Amino acid sequence: MSMTFDDLNLNTPLLSALDDLGYTNPTTIQRKVFPIVMSGKDVCGIAQTGTGKTFAYLLPCLRQWKFSKDKAPQILIIVPTRELVAQVVEAVKALTPYMSLIVTGVYGGVNINTQKAIVETGVDVLVATPGRLYDLAMNGAFKTKMIKKLVIDEVDEMLNLGFRTQLKNILDLLPPRRQNLLFSATITDEVETLIETYFNDPIRVEAAPTGTPLENIIQSSYEVPNFYTKVNLLELLLSEDKSMTKVLIFVATKKLADQLYEQLENKFPGTAGVIHSNKEQNNRFNTVKQFQEGNYRFIIATDIVARGIDIAEVTHVINFDTPEIPENYIHRIGRTGRADKKGIAITFVTANEKPSLSLIETLMKYQVPILELPQQLVISEVLTEEEIPKVFMKIIQVKAPKKEEAGPAFHPKSAKNSKVNFIVKKKDRMMKKYGKPITRGQKK
Repeated sequence: MSMTFDDLNLNTPLLSALDDLGYTNPTTIQRKVFPIVMSGKDVCGIAQTGTGKTFAYLLPCLRQWKFSKDKAPQILIIVPTRELVAQVVEAVKALTPYMSLIVTGVYGGVNINTQKAIVETGVDVLVATPGRLYDLAMNGAFKTKMIKKLVIDEVDEMLNLGFRTQLKNILDLLPPRRQNLLFSATITDEVETLIETYFNDPIRVEAAPTGTPLENIIQSSYEVPNFYTKVNLLELLLSEDKSMTKVLIFVATKKLADQLYEQLENKFPGTAGVIHSNKEQNNRFNTVKQFQEGNYRFIIATDIVARGIDIAEVTHVINFDTPEIPENYIHRIGRTGRADKKGIAITFVTANEKPSLSLIETLMKYQVPILELPQQLVISEVLTEEEIPKVFMKIIQVKAPKKEEAGPAFHPKSAKNSKVNFIVKKKDRMMKKYGKPITRGQKK
């Protein structure tokens, strides 16, 4: 018989909240992490997106939270992106309708003074990105001495985004007597160093280790020749497959996301959104909201979304570009097939992208099936600037002829001007003229 949340040592407020949300059975990571956190030991959780790790650390932390009149936070949760801050804040609120607990999320890109004022009024659970958290701590917005539990989620992505210094500075500010919970999809050497330096002999918990293809996701791929054929294939699939009701389309760059959006907006007006780090915060949140509510049928995104957003019931993930980093593929496709529902992941692969797919398959120990291209697909002959073959001509250096013997760098003087002046004494002139020296006579 499978374990239910009633079997865990949860209190009535949390059980009531889970009941309201319709959750009855904990996931593997939730089941494994709960007793370790309750024992007070540090935890290092290795878990992919979509395994329920947010609740895995929230449930035991909230179970052990005690009301305090002090305004300083007791639980600190650090995440890499603004979207993930909003997601964790919503998760805390969903679990605490029967608890008098205050949760606040802070992140960069908005007015720090507004956030400082909110934090200063008092907060029990603080969710933050590293940069803004450190700035607020330095501004004296909150005291760190009350923090009893520290959670660092998606730590590998945090380090990839360049938050090493801020993260270390924050860890140095925190009280030594605290419980540390770290969650990451991959444990790199850098993550290992962080654990060894700041954690106290953590217990490792692994659920769906990185590289295993998620069982709920049907994976497939298409081999396509170029960008515009990819566009044609995407339009064809969206037009003909009516099961594609909530689709996440991943592209490699922000520029490409905007280009693809322009292409698809003409064909599917008003049903598409685009999201990447150059978009303003309100625009990003609104795009996700429209997608969650079903107003947008699909959104085009860069990898920032693969880590940062939990959107329910995504039917399909389409990798318009094959990711170069194999772990990013796992995070992308992990957006679908969540909460024990089947999901579909489709990847478009050009000849140049085949090596990237091979690395992904090696990591997963799974070969992604290749599907035949639809017969009605128009194969484009048009190439983008990047796809046009470059012709490299061998440049032969032609040696310059040797200079002839050069003359002096000045004009010779004319005959008239080339005379040399000699000073002739008067005695010599007289001698030449008279044949004898002319004197003035003897001196008297």
